Amino acid sequence: QAQMVESGGGLVQAGGSLRLACAASGRTFNGYFMGWFRQAPGKEREFVASIGWNSIKINYADFVKARFTISRDNAKKMVYLQMNNLKPEDTAVYLCASSLWNSMDPVDFWGQGTQVAVSS
Repeated sequence: QAQMVESGGGLVQAGGSLRLACAASGRTFNGYFMGWFRQAPGKEREFVASIGWNSIKINYADFVKARFTISRDNAKKMVYLQMNNLKPEDTAVYLCASSLWNSMDPVDFWGQGTQVAVSS
């Protein structure tokens, strides 16, 4: 059984920062690519960032480059998303995901999500 639990979401003003965390357990994480997706109300889920097991393969969506940083701590089975210079359009539910593929497709496991709200 695999489980991923996100934390760190909240309400922040535009220009502010948040650090999301994802705690993984069970038969996911080891050897997996880990990533973050987000889904805003009325919109489709979209890829945000991903990181490989050894933190060498890192990918970002164009809209978060230079603002967001993904990292992982394999010993703690944790994945992080540092979000800086947040914008109102970053408002969404952010979900942790794991995949055996760098493309993050298909996703094998999803977390339940954490809400991020950015006020203008």
